[in-house]
Amino acid sequence: MTTGENAHEPQAPSGKRPSVFNRLYLGNGAFDIVGKRGRWYVVTSVIFLVCLGSMLFKGFNLGIDFVGGTKVQLPATSVSKQITVDEVKSVFTETLGTEASTVQVAGTGASQQVLIRSETLNTDQVTKLKTALADKLKPQGGLPAISDSAVSGSWGGEITTQAVIALIVFLVLVTIFLAVYFERWMAVSALVALIFDTGVTAGVYSIVGFELTPGTIIGLLTILGFSLYDTVVVFDKVKENTRGILGLTRRTYAEASNLALNQTLMRSLNTSLIAVLPVLGLLVIGVGVLGVGTLKDLALVQMTGMIAGAFSSIFLATPLLVDLKLTEPKVRQQAERVAARRANQARKAAGESGVESTDEESLNAELRREAAMAAAASVPARTGKGPESRKVRPTGKSAGRPSGKKRR
Repeated sequence: MTTGENAHEPQAPSGKRPSVFNRLYLGNGAFDIVGKRGRWYVVTSVIFLVCLGSMLFKGFNLGIDFVGGTKVQLPATSVSKQITVDEVKSVFTETLGTEASTVQVAGTGASQQVLIRSETLNTDQVTKLKTALADKLKPQGGLPAISDSAVSGSWGGEITTQAVIALIVFLVLVTIFLAVYFERWMAVSALVALIFDTGVTAGVYSIVGFELTPGTIIGLLTILGFSLYDTVVVFDKVKENTRGILGLTRRTYAEASNLALNQTLMRSLNTSLIAVLPVLGLLVIGVGVLGVGTLKDLALVQMTGMIAGAFSSIFLATPLLVDLKLTEPKVRQQAERVAARRANQARKAAGESGVESTDEESLNAELRREAAMAAAASVPARTGKGPESRKVRPTGKSAGRPSGKKRR
């Protein structure tokens, strides 16, 4: 008889193994993610260390909101044609002898603007630049249509400080919630997954060289909820599968957790795909069509964070939970009992003597108990509402009760 987590795995006709998509859809534990958790630890560690090393040695491409500078804005159309980014860069370099930090087109239609961001310029440099832009590019509205503003780096620093405070508060509240609703090891595993998601998302910005803006910081905070949601869904199924498992010998805690991962794997992939597609569209529209900086920053950080969150909830959070649970003596002893029962079954199949005859009956009893626990966990008991629960009032008449009258 087949034992373990794959006991109910259907077999394809003619001895063929079910396809990957079939096993993914069935969610019957066919993907041994927890059992091969060592390789996933290596993969996640390498990814995180690469991102951490980039942040430490390469740093970030800080936007003007963090380092301070000057922003000049002018209409993207002239009296006769569209003003290009290369033309603006050329005028800036010829006028001031340096290159602008960024030049991008924002908006659409008649309201389209060209945004120039550079290091801090003094009043004479700003006046000289605006005059050169008006004379050489002739934007709609002339010189009065060109505006400038100074950006202080302290504002970006304040945004970062508030974001760090919000991140710390969020992590503390999440840890308390998971420890109360689930258990301490689930809280620790989810916290590690959140740290991984945050570090990888920030590391991608450092590696690729994306500009770090306040919009990026805000987007980084929004992905934490998505990552936590995916992890909680998996943990809720783990909690359901492992209820009362210490008294059973059909599966180990690791196998029950791996089964929970398989049962929620399709949902996690679908949720992530559905969430990433609109963000990808937002990124394409923001960069390719509108050229809006804030929209681009939000889309980039969200897409990176969603992918990292889905990866960590599958390949990091649950495997780490299993290893933390195995530090408990009761969980290790239960795994030993499972191994002993399977060894007895193997000897019985080989025809050896001395095998307990009640092993089959014990397994069947455990299967009934496990089914009862799953039913109790998923379907709440109903009381006091069905017609079968209503009390029957006595009518005062009974077939077997004497009426007090004599028969003639």
